[in-house]
Parts: sequence; structure tokens; C-alpha cells
Amino acid sequence: MNKVSELFGSNVFNDSVMKERLPEDVYEILKRTIKEGKGIDSSIADTVASAMKDWAIEKGATHYTHWFQPLTGITAEKHDSFISPTDDGHIIMEFSGKELIKGEPDASSFPSGGLRATFEARGYTAWDPSSFAFIKDETLCIPTAFCSYYGEALDQKTPLLRSMEAINKQALRIVKLFGHNDVKHVNVTVGPEQEYFLVDKAMYDKRPDLLYCSRTLIGAMPPKGQEMDDHYFGVLKPRVAAFMRELDRELWKLGVLAKTEHNEAAPAQHELAPIFTTTNIAADHNQLTMEMMKKTALKHGLVCILHEKPYDGVNGSGKHNNWSLSTDTGINFLKPGKEPDKNPLFLLTLAAVIKAVDAHQDLLRISVATAGNDHRLGANEAPPAILSIFLGEELTALMESIENGKRHDNATGEKMNMADIIPSIKKDNTDRNRTSPFAFTGNKFEFRMLGSASSISDTNVMLNTMVADVFEEFADRLENAKDFEDEINKIIKDTMDNHKRIIFNGDGYSEEWEKEAERRGLLNLRSTVDALPLLKSEDNIKMFEHHKVLSRTEINSRVDIILENYAKTIHIEALTLIDMMNREIVPAITSYTNQLCIAVLNKNNVGGISSTVERELIARLSAANKEIYALTSQLKMAVASAERTTDVLEKAQMYHDTILKLMGDIRKYADSAECVVPSSYWPYPSYGDLLFNI
Repeated sequence: MNKVSELFGSNVFNDSVMKERLPEDVYEILKRTIKEGKGIDSSIADTVASAMKDWAIEKGATHYTHWFQPLTGITAEKHDSFISPTDDGHIIMEFSGKELIKGEPDASSFPSGGLRATFEARGYTAWDPSSFAFIKDETLCIPTAFCSYYGEALDQKTPLLRSMEAINKQALRIVKLFGHNDVKHVNVTVGPEQEYFLVDKAMYDKRPDLLYCSRTLIGAMPPKGQEMDDHYFGVLKPRVAAFMRELDRELWKLGVLAKTEHNEAAPAQHELAPIFTTTNIAADHNQLTMEMMKKTALKHGLVCILHEKPYDGVNGSGKHNNWSLSTDTGINFLKPGKEPDKNPLFLLTLAAVIKAVDAHQDLLRISVATAGNDHRLGANEAPPAILSIFLGEELTALMESIENGKRHDNATGEKMNMADIIPSIKKDNTDRNRTSPFAFTGNKFEFRMLGSASSISDTNVMLNTMVADVFEEFADRLENAKDFEDEINKIIKDTMDNHKRIIFNGDGYSEEWEKEAERRGLLNLRSTVDALPLLKSEDNIKMFEHHKVLSRTEINSRVDIILENYAKTIHIEALTLIDMMNREIVPAITSYTNQLCIAVLNKNNVGGISSTVERELIARLSAANKEIYALTSQLKMAVASAERTTDVLEKAQMYHDTILKLMGDIRKYADSAECVVPSSYWPYPSYGDLLFNI
């Protein structure tokens, strides 16, 4: 199977397979269910299950699993074989509609945030028919939602599906007001760009911090980093190119629309971008992408690192969430057209997004809040922790003209001529502002604050719900308006009057912007601990409950889970650093210092040879070692104190305020020592080894 067209989706029970293998009436019912987002008709479940099983067995599958996404950040699966015993001591291969629709995994060891007690082990997985089943590792994987015994969401997918229903409901109201009565469904589409690092496995295995924490806790910068800008879009190294080619093939088999790949800004950093697809499918595919990146890298003697900031001093890795809305008839809400000033649906949608982002800055920041991403945001390489929207000069001027009641001179369609031999190209109505966390990029919004290791589900739950909330308000106004066009202008004017502070087209990395954002009253939630408690605000709970996306108890549980994960992450990092210092770094510095002392004694015995350099090194390293030892002892005590704290927010705050600071202080001394201790004494591969040895 060499042709990409034959390879693509070959391990997916997709539409063409269903059409071929299902009776026509069953296929039409299932197709309608998927297209309209309605509940599955249980009467067809056995037929679908049988066809799915036969197809999977022909593909070499022996087991099936309900593939789900608990609140661990990764996927989970429990495998059951198709075998069923017969009376004569043989077996047959069976798979029923009941087994397809519902599973019952043990939920006792998954994070629940208090939604269930430890002894209440039961949980349920339920088939998501809108996301195609697929074969992975000789197992039929059925994408599912995961809930508790009492029906509360214990996963990433359930709230995502609910949010998609919420925005579909309100967007339908909007689009029908513009006369598009043939529209039956509004779909949220996403294309998540995935950044990652590759490191040689032999080097990785020698770094306990990478092994346990996925980031380096110590490490001095090599003479060269990314300052030459020669890695970005550079020629792929043969080993990396081979990895990427195999990764493409594995993803294509699973129906993942892997499209673009290139070197990123930092050494050993890369990116993969897919084509847009429906949001829940995009979320499933992104989880598969991260899994396949790790598996494929190992085949090439590499390790794929998805941590947001694995190396201090070079760029971290993010995930760009390209978000858009379109109807089942092909209308893109965010496509400006040649004359955006004459496209009221686009302008209204633009206003809705502006208002939603400004009114719910906290939710977007919360959706990307992790211990790893806190190291990346605002580090002059990624969007700051401050939310703002980039529209570009053209669209900003258009929205301001409506706000001020003035006629807008539409300048779109301008062409650029670079040289006579080069064809002229059309200039977009927006630039690409790489410093903006939320940028309009032609026919979509690109949210760039996501961390590379995170699921895209949380962000899209927030985006979908808050835009649905604004759409509902706009639809109420328009349905009761005496003059439809006039009311649209009033909505846009009101939005700009009250929310244009969120629009910023300049340099989001600058200190001036931070001061300007504060003057505008924008939030600057620097850490997960600062952001998370805001999710529990009454306004947020009211909105999520109103749109039936998350209940109060589900929200409270998620806050506790994220704070617990935050504390646990830093707890593991702290213990790893303590171990590295006590078992390797302090002894290594001591060993080299002892060698220097012997050199000084030998020179003194010979006489006439200066030992000034050795004495200075001894003093410098002894001082550093003393500080490392003392700070490591303090860190150990601080961790013990934090672990005695029972309140999740207080514990997370201690890890943020005290333990991270101590870890940073230890790192300064360790990195300083690394710069003068010979590599033969230093126990770990250097940054130069890790970043440039592929």
C-alpha cells in the first residue's frame, strides 16, 4: 500500500467503510445521527457492531477497547478480546451493540475531584458515533465519553460535545436570521498545530529530570542557542526527516490529516500541523498525534518531548488552536469575503468573538493553565499571560468606523509586486502577529496560548461556550429588533464601546504593552494558581450551567483536579532535583574540587609555579556547593511542609511561591558550576549534547 490515497484512513471505520458494509437503511440512520449530532438509535447498534467487528478482524484485530480521555491529560483504554466460548469447547468472535454503546471501566484510580469516593469504582464509557472507530496495535478503538455512576463528566470529551451542542444551538439562531433556512447544523472546526522537541534517546536516558519530569531542572546554555535563526524552517536532518515520514504514514493510516511539518525556532524543535476538522475529532486526532509522535520517535532512537518548556533559555513548545465556525451548507462565519464591510454575518461574528474574549479573559487563561505552561507564557517566545486580540489594521479600522458611524474605505484586495519575474500576490486583510495570543488569521482565529502537552478540549470547551453565550444575547436582540440592519450596527457599536480594549495589534512581548494592558484593565494572571480559582466565580458557573456544558459540581471538581496536578507536578520535580543534587551534583563538584586541591598542594611542593587559578576555582566551587547543599536541605523541608497541607489551593500556592523559587535558586548555582567543571566530572549530558546531537 504505497499510494497515500490508499494508505489514508486504511485503519479507520470511516464513512466509505460504513457505506460498503452496512445495510443502506442502517447507514442512512447512522449518517444522519453523525451529521445532525443526534443520539444514536439503539435499534441499529447490533448491526453496526457486527460490521465493525468483521472489518476489524479482517484487519488483524483481536481485541476492542473503549478509547477515552480521563482528566489525566492522556488517553485510557481497557482491552477485551472478541472471543466468546461455545458449548463444544471452541470459541466464536462476537461483539454486540451493547458492548459498542456502553463500557464499564474501573473508575477508582482516575482523577475525579471529589465527584466520587475511592470505593465507588464504577464508571461508564459511552460511544461517540461522530468520531470514527479505528485500529491501533491490533485493537479496535472506539472513541467514547467517560462519566461517573451518577452521570457527571469525568473526562475531556463530554464537556466538549456539550459545548459543541451549545454553540450549534445559538449559531443556528444567528444564521437563520440572515435567511439561511436550509442550514441544519453549525460545526466548530479546529486545526491544532503541534510543537515538540526531539532528543537522542541515549542522552535522554542519562537525564533523570527528563525521564521523570519531561523538562531539564538544571542545565547551562551552550555557546550557541537559537539566536542565529538558522533552525526555523531549516533543512531537515536525515534522522528527523525519516521520523517525520514514518509519523505521517502512521497518522494517515488513522485518518489524521497531517499536512505540514517543519523545524521550529529552537534547536531540535519541530512542528506538525493538520488540516481543519470537526472539533471533537480534532481533539481525538491530536491525542493520537501525541501518542504516535512518542512511539515513532523511539523507533528512530529518539524521544519526543511534549513539555512546554524542556530547556531554559530557548523557546518552549505550544499548540496553536485554529478555531472557526461553518454550516453544513458551507458558510464560514469568519470568512470576510472581498468586501467585509458588506458581510454582516462576518461582522456580527467578529463582534461576538471580541466580546466573548474580553468578557471571559479568565476562562481562556484557565484553559491553558498547567505547571509546564506557566514556564512558557510571557517568556518572550510565546504569547504573554495577558489576553488580547489581533485583528490587523484593516479590520480594526472597519470595526471602528461602524462604532463611530463613519463610512469605511475598503482597502482589501490590494496586490503586492516584488519583482517583475515574480507573479503579484494578493495582500491579506490582516498580517500575522506572532506575539498575539488570539489572532485573526484570514478566516479563523488562532489561539496560541495552549501548552504543547495539553488536550485541546479544555480550550475549545471555553471558546465554544463563551461565544455561544454572546450569540444567544445577540440573537435575542436581533429577533426582537424593529430594524434588523440597524440593530446589527448597534450591536457592533456597543461591542466596540465596551470591549475594544481587548484589541491590540502591536508587540505583545513588550514591557510597554504590559503597562498598557494594566491601564486598560486587562487581566494578567501569571500562574495557574492565580487563574484557577476564577473558574468558580458565580458568573462562570451560571454560564456553564445555563448552556448545560458543566455543572457546579463538575466545575468545582475540575478546579481541584488541576490544582492537585499542579502541586503533584512540582512535587515530582522537587524530589527529582533533590535526588540529582544529593547523589550526583554535590559529589561531582566535591570530586573536582578535591582534584584541584591536590593540584594546589603539588604545585606548592614543587615551588615557583602559581596556583592562583586553582585556588579561585576551589573558592568558587566550594561556595557554590555549600549553597547547593544548604538550599537542597531547605527544599526538602519545604516539600515536606507542603505535603502536610490539606487545602488544595493552599498547597498549590506553597509549591508556586516557595518551592519553585528554591528550585530556581539551586539551579543558578548548579548551572554556574557546570560552566567550570570539566565534562568528565559532570554527571549529565549538557544542553549542547541534548540540543545539537541528532
